[in-house]
Amino acid sequence: MRYTGPKAKKARRLGMAFTAKDAKILQKRNFAPGQHGQNRVRLSEYGLQLREKQKAKISYGVLEKQFENYFKKALKQAGVTGDNLLKMLETRLDNIVYRMGFAETRAQARQLVNHGFFEVNGKKVDIPSYQVKVGDTVAIRAVKQKKAYLDKIKDKLKAFQSLDWIQVNPSSFSGKVLSSPVVDSLGTQINTQLIVEHYSRT
Repeated sequence: MRYTGPKAKKARRLGMAFTAKDAKILQKRNFAPGQHGQNRVRLSEYGLQLREKQKAKISYGVLEKQFENYFKKALKQAGVTGDNLLKMLETRLDNIVYRMGFAETRAQARQLVNHGFFEVNGKKVDIPSYQVKVGDTVAIRAVKQKKAYLDKIKDKLKAFQSLDWIQVNPSSFSGKVLSSPVVDSLGTQINTQLIVEHYSRT
């Protein structure tokens, strides 16, 4: 099942902020929750690998089986397996919506996609895991642009700074994927090499 519990507790346990709110909490309490949270236990090699996988799964809102399938596909592709994995996760529609500034969190982006807010190249897509390709245009559907939610993000979009591989047009509530994600520009705290090592053990 997808984790739906308190994200702040997961953030503290894994030492990684999943939202802006998590980041503020970690500044004050950068230790695991619970009575013995400040006495961090030294993780085994396997524990470190498992923690990185958990970070990635929770960050992108992906289920265990889905994540395993992404890894298998990444393994078959040419290039660095860890980079391939991140690129597939980054080009999920829900993540693209988040990266374009149309949602404040990936969870919110996933919900908006599920509710039919978006179209890709002019066609409605309500599947969060849909893989967006280079050259694709993602936009908020015209029938959804009258929703009160749009009023909340209009001003934020004007000041929003997208990543280099994504172009956003605030006036039309649309954006375009210019190139494949540049892994070094993602600012992720996930060590994909540890994830690769984790799956190599099985």
